[in-house]
Amino acid sequence: MPTTHAAAVRNLVAARLDDVLADLDLLVSLETPSQRRDLLRAALPQIEAYLVGRLGEPARRVQHDGGEFGDVLDLTWTGSGAAGEVLSLAHYDTVWPEGTLAGWPLRRDGDVLTGPGVLDMKLGIVQTVWALLALLELGVPHPDLRLMLTADEEIGSRAGRPHLEAAAREALVTLVTEPSADGAVKTRRKGMVFADLVVNGVEAHAGLDPDTGASAVHELATLVPEVVALAESGRGTTVNVGTFTGGTGRNVVAGHATCAVDVRIQEPAEEDRVVAALEALRPHDPRCRLEVAIDRNRPPMNPGEHTARLVGLAPGSRVLTWVSRSVRWRSAVPATPTSSPRSGCRSSTGSAGSAPDRTPGTSTCW
Repeated sequence: MPTTHAAAVRNLVAARLDDVLADLDLLVSLETPSQRRDLLRAALPQIEAYLVGRLGEPARRVQHDGGEFGDVLDLTWTGSGAAGEVLSLAHYDTVWPEGTLAGWPLRRDGDVLTGPGVLDMKLGIVQTVWALLALLELGVPHPDLRLMLTADEEIGSRAGRPHLEAAAREALVTLVTEPSADGAVKTRRKGMVFADLVVNGVEAHAGLDPDTGASAVHELATLVPEVVALAESGRGTTVNVGTFTGGTGRNVVAGHATCAVDVRIQEPAEEDRVVAALEALRPHDPRCRLEVAIDRNRPPMNPGEHTARLVGLAPGSRVLTWVSRSVRWRSAVPATPTSSPRSGCRSSTGSAGSAPDRTPGTSTCW
């Protein structure tokens, strides 16, 4: 896009910032937790009505059944004066449970916006809409725009992933419009490996007969430091044990315990190293049984030659992230979400949308 066009787009949108924020308020007011298919299905027609109201009827519309998750909405608007198709990806699910809005509606304090889903990622949907709307109003030549909205990004993209992968193969360029914390354009993304550790021990009364028991909680607590030690900050590998549950009461030697592990990797080789180490875990107490379920969810996406060329097309690399220059946002609030990003996704069979060259999820027991 020539510099003059980019500047014109930014100026048009900046002049209508209040309209942009009203659009964001509309989307944030729709509660769309990933695990609530009923709420997702209720919100999607309202989201689509907003899109059509701003951009007109799309030339192509497909709604893919999300099964137990929310549906995938696939819309294409015809371009003008340029060949090909640009794919813009966004998700309309959030980690925030129903009822969050009652105590935390969208608020603006100066140049700071707060609200559930503002950052992740309803602003990304609004940005895509206004980028295309500006091109249309200014008469700037542009390719077809295909917008795909998924409803399960926060819980692994099991339903959305195959549709995203298929669409990306057909596109000239694929853009993910989820904002970054400081407004910079993202050119890479870490890969993710999810692991669920399950320990089964031997229950016993903690006061009357403790020695006959084998605590699953104690065993798992011993294993957690081994898991966390797999992190390699110098290689961009992080490990987080996000949840830890177990036992039935303070006076009972726990017979069962589980924890959910999130691993992020930058270097492709790190995935195999971490997975091998997780699979090699063994219980220290022979009376305990350990099961490790691993999901190689997404590979790392690192920039290459084509990435550099694409970023170079956008003067200042800020065309689609202009809002971050005018309005900042916060995702932190006093109360954290009560729903885990992986709730409902415990599986040892891998991602349903795994690419052909990806290793499916595995499960090992000891």
